[in-house]
Amino acid sequence: MRRGLLCLPLLAALACGDDLVGETEVATPGTTEPTTGTSTAGPTGPTTTQTPPETSEGSMSGAETTTTGAPTSTSEPPTSTTGDPPKADMGSSGGDFLRCHDAPPDGATLAPDIPAYGGTCPTLEIGYMEGQAYNVLPQQLGGGTVERQFLVIAPEDAGPDERLPVIFLWHWLGGDAQDFYERGDVQNAVNQKRFIAVIPEAREGLLFKWPFSAIDSDADLEAEFQFFDDMLSCVAEQFSVNKECVSSTGVSAGALFTSQLAGGRGDVLSSFMSLSGGTGGAIKPWTAPAHKMPAMVLWGGPDDFCILIDFEQTSKDLEQNLEAGGHFVLECVHNCNHSTPPFPVEPGETAFAPLWDFFLDHPYWLAPGESPYNEFGIPAGMPDWCAIGAGNAVPPPEPCDKNECS
Repeated sequence: MRRGLLCLPLLAALACGDDLVGETEVATPGTTEPTTGTSTAGPTGPTTTQTPPETSEGSMSGAETTTTGAPTSTSEPPTSTTGDPPKADMGSSGGDFLRCHDAPPDGATLAPDIPAYGGTCPTLEIGYMEGQAYNVLPQQLGGGTVERQFLVIAPEDAGPDERLPVIFLWHWLGGDAQDFYERGDVQNAVNQKRFIAVIPEAREGLLFKWPFSAIDSDADLEAEFQFFDDMLSCVAEQFSVNKECVSSTGVSAGALFTSQLAGGRGDVLSSFMSLSGGTGGAIKPWTAPAHKMPAMVLWGGPDDFCILIDFEQTSKDLEQNLEAGGHFVLECVHNCNHSTPPFPVEPGETAFAPLWDFFLDHPYWLAPGESPYNEFGIPAGMPDWCAIGAGNAVPPPEPCDKNECS
């Protein structure tokens, strides 16, 4: 008989081996003291004062580079490491509905201003190449200072006035920030779709890399929320950020944390996506956020099970809480168990293109429970195993015995 959710005694003794896209590593248990962040800035409430964003289009360059400061525009022709040239996608729906790169409608409730960082932001290193140092922000943990690391991936030809959406990518238990960067083909994705990706690196001392389990302290959870605040503030200091489109997604352990972030920083987030994550049981429960946001809840079917976690059960718990709270839910259920979602993509698109599209289709100003998909239908680029509402997705009928939990 298949085990359900992990039990607390085992949680205290074992690190879950969930790894959606690579080999797992054994996590080393650690202890943490009550935690505070270095920044005193905090989110403010939503505002209805509207300033329509400027937009700018630019050409794309596929050559991976590392720069400091906002990249400058280039006229180089597009290239892609995926083998096909990427298609430019500025985030406009072509007139069907407003997306992240469009101006908000009159009278819309807009996201709060992004607060200034409480210290001195470093000059961010943009992009990634092998051996490159990560960006670092200090954080006070247990009476000492910990250097928190993260990557910032922006379009290589971004103009200084181009207002860019931002998405945070939280990696899985056996992975790291570089793994998410590589598996998600993130540089090509941001070049093509015109957004900034922030990829945090998990810190030492947490049993499951990110604080989401019932045995993780509230202080650890608040420390991670503060890390999110600080990264966003420093990115907004260096770039022209579109505050109406700040989103979060995670994979497996990172998805379990993303649901916690959605509750803790829901007043800032425009949407979130959970890829084999969820809430409930021995995972911390759902916390109702200040802002009702659209969510993609995705998992690998009834056998999305890894070591001690039944990800179908946790995903359904998350869905039930979202729908009870009046949030829009796009349910996506593939049949490849605990593994990389088999997103169908067009030639020239990156592997996670539907994920980026969901993010860009759902700005902050949407009314509670609203999605353009309700009126216009799910876009053709989304998998046919996605459907609006909990319990409506139909997994593909063909067998798929893939499983990346090890």
